[in-house]
Amino acid sequence: MYILYSMSGSPPGPHNQVLDQMSILPPGVGFLARKLLIPSLVILLFNGVATHPSYGFGLPFWLAFLIAVSITIVVIVVNLLLVRVRDSWEAHAHGAQLAPNVTGLKLGNSDILRKLIAASENGYIGEAFSELMGSLGPVFNLRIFWSDKLFTTVPEHIQIILATDFRNYVKGPQFISTMDSVLGSGVFNSDGEMWSFHRSMTRPYFSRDRIQHFELFDAHTDRVITLIKRRMVEGHAIDFQDLISRLTMDSATAFLFGSSVDSLACTPPYPHNASPPFPLVMDSARARDANAFTAAYNEAMHQIAVRQRIGPSWPLFEMFKDKTVQPMKQVARYIDPLIQAAIERKNKTRKTKCHPDDTCLLDDLLDSTQDHKVLKDEILNVLIAGRDTTMSVLTNVVYFLSLHPEVMHRLREEILTFVGPSNRPTYDVIKQLKYLRAVINETMRLFPPVPHNIRQTVNSTVWPATQSDEKPLYIPAGTTILYSVLLMQRRPDLWGPDADLFDPDRFLDHRAKQYLSHPFRFLPFNAGPRICLGQQFAYNEMSFVIIRLLQNFSSMHLDVNACAPEDRPPSDWQGCPGRKGIEQFVPRSHLTLYSKGGLWVRMEPTDGCNLQL
Repeated sequence: MYILYSMSGSPPGPHNQVLDQMSILPPGVGFLARKLLIPSLVILLFNGVATHPSYGFGLPFWLAFLIAVSITIVVIVVNLLLVRVRDSWEAHAHGAQLAPNVTGLKLGNSDILRKLIAASENGYIGEAFSELMGSLGPVFNLRIFWSDKLFTTVPEHIQIILATDFRNYVKGPQFISTMDSVLGSGVFNSDGEMWSFHRSMTRPYFSRDRIQHFELFDAHTDRVITLIKRRMVEGHAIDFQDLISRLTMDSATAFLFGSSVDSLACTPPYPHNASPPFPLVMDSARARDANAFTAAYNEAMHQIAVRQRIGPSWPLFEMFKDKTVQPMKQVARYIDPLIQAAIERKNKTRKTKCHPDDTCLLDDLLDSTQDHKVLKDEILNVLIAGRDTTMSVLTNVVYFLSLHPEVMHRLREEILTFVGPSNRPTYDVIKQLKYLRAVINETMRLFPPVPHNIRQTVNSTVWPATQSDEKPLYIPAGTTILYSVLLMQRRPDLWGPDADLFDPDRFLDHRAKQYLSHPFRFLPFNAGPRICLGQQFAYNEMSFVIIRLLQNFSSMHLDVNACAPEDRPPSDWQGCPGRKGIEQFVPRSHLTLYSKGGLWVRMEPTDGCNLQL
């Protein structure tokens, strides 16, 4: 899904003006050097003066050192207090108030930070924030280590961030440095002129003809169907998330490079409880290379997600080495030769003045630049949009179809009526499948592919109050803003008392007008100037895959036992409020949402399907 969410950075140039964490010093060492340099110099200077007899003090070294440290701490504390007083005064001057603070039990709300990290790793997605919303409302300030970190699920606020005051909200230098070793200066990690440059490079490729180019994923979808049928003949469940991640990786790399990484050539994993012997299948060298590339890519995504959860102090957890270096070397081994070959191919066509009709995105990007790093950064950023998000949505569509056979039956009837049992869907036919679109939308409402996002204010500003009898909210400059599309799209006051339940008809009946009355209540593709360039392309790809699946399979259901015990929902989730109490898988999030341990399903092929594979 080519969701080109906005990110932030700096004007076009060789590199962003941030420390390259992959060179010079390990992240932790560089972090400590930056943070401790000035205090250390102050302490050394004070000690030199205080202990030198010629200045008349002659204090013992230990006493001078203690005084210097104490003064440094007092200066820091006083500065923090003055900033808070200034913010309160400015809020009063604007006739506004500061957002309510989360009050932890330990210094700097460190206990709150630990709770949030633990919840992201072991709890239900968004639950920790949801609990805070219950006591503080939809907007609050986490104040982690005395730094403003505002959280909101208010559509009006998100509209300000993404659209009406768009230029005042950037990712900021902290986010950029966190992601730089993987995302570089790409569209996910840049802002201002650099962001505009990357977006302008990509926009022309998403033409009307291109978004109807179904041949791109037709062959990949057929391979997925064959793999599922083969596994059903063997009598085992299949990890649909793994399978669809391979499909989206292959279609995305074909889209980007003109040739697929061919990860579908690899043998899909077997359930943990499957009894050997398994069919002996030797993966080709190309398949093993695809596995290595995919594994490295996944590891890099995981590491930057861990950094983001930890926050500004993440370098302390990479004290002696950058954990993204090794996986990114493997990614580079695959991508770099493709970029170099494309550059040489472009130069050759310029000399011969022969321009091929069928080009990939990389070929089009070369019309804007031949800077290897800029190309590589953009390719990796678009790969996230083209692979991870589509994988997330399609996995969750199959999850809901497995849980709701009545929805599966109704959707299949629509597909057979408009498309037929074997015809390949066309763009015009897909537009007629209203229930299919409702199923996809309802899936993205409950499980948006990018559940949370982040910005930072450039200048101070004022947000409207959440209640008519309250003052507006004053937002200081430099405030980190975390907004959750996932929790906003599950709010009962915005989506009805059954907001936690899967019901595609809410996008078709009278409720649609009520629930969608505000254009920023439903944001699966972002909004504003940074709205997804490939929104229609994404709908077409997802629709195509779902149609082909339901043409070939009449039913599907989860096989919970095929999932490893440690990856299943804990028993204490049962009976909890909201979706937590009914969920049959464990939703997790790095940059995008995924299912912990995969999604193990069994599917029933339709009559007439040849199972002798």
